[in-house]
Amino acid sequence: MDDHILQILEKRLGSRHAHLRLEIEDNHHQKVFGDGFNFFHPENWYSFHSWMRYSLKCLGLYSRGQHNSRQIRANRNTITVPHLPERFNGFTILHISDPHVDMDIGSTDALINTVSNLEYELCVLTGDYRARTSGPFDRTLVEMKRLMDAVEGTVYGVLGNHDSIRMVPELEEMGIKMLLNESATIELDGSRIHLSGIDDAHYFQVDDIERAAMGVPHDEASILLSHTPEVYKQAADANFDVFLCGHTHGGQICLPGGVPLTLDAKCPRFVGSGAWRYQNMAGYTSVGSGTSIVNVRLNCQPEVTIHRLMSSP
Repeated sequence: MDDHILQILEKRLGSRHAHLRLEIEDNHHQKVFGDGFNFFHPENWYSFHSWMRYSLKCLGLYSRGQHNSRQIRANRNTITVPHLPERFNGFTILHISDPHVDMDIGSTDALINTVSNLEYELCVLTGDYRARTSGPFDRTLVEMKRLMDAVEGTVYGVLGNHDSIRMVPELEEMGIKMLLNESATIELDGSRIHLSGIDDAHYFQVDDIERAAMGVPHDEASILLSHTPEVYKQAADANFDVFLCGHTHGGQICLPGGVPLTLDAKCPRFVGSGAWRYQNMAGYTSVGSGTSIVNVRLNCQPEVTIHRLMSSP
């Protein structure tokens, strides 16, 4: 199985990236300290998870926070895209990020119910499908299949820092076209836009924006999918028009007014959640539909987003 996966990944990722991704997964469970953009990775410190649950229960916030985590809203965001073909004016993209589908079945049920009632023309997934960062992922795949049965049309995705690259073959069997530092062309009636996706840049650091942008003309509309916003500067330098990502959960547990205590991402807070702009690139960081560490959200409602592409006036 691994030899077969390695052959596929070498062809798609290149030998260096494929071996590096598998080596990191094989040599150790993901670390609490070291590796990745950040030095500290609380999602990998499982005793911290128990402490967080206990603390929130003592404060009387756990039940309310768990209820909040299942109240998934469908947000709408308009993105003005230079040189967008007229055929794509008004084109809609459903953006799902950080579902962590095996974290809490109630949250996954809420996500399925939410997307089942939406209309869109394309769906993109920006990573973190499983709850843990290592170990078995059988349950993740079962829950992802349930989610994909509720999603209509063409689906593209990238991996997050919680995901194993060994999940890719089965995710693709579900109909998700995974982009591993690759690009795809979306065509409608002879017009086209370009969609690229990179492998995880937060922990595994096997992203390759240059490779993902290869073959994408600078004068045609382009979108980059990334799990994390941490590479937003590199994406802008590569001349992408749109950058869609997640990872931060918007803080997940926030102060009143939605002020995050932490974003677990080495980037300025203006790219921490929602719509933003950097240079000529429009960005959107989803706060995600799921939860990490504890199945609780406070002052940070989970979301899926429908992006509507509009041509420049």
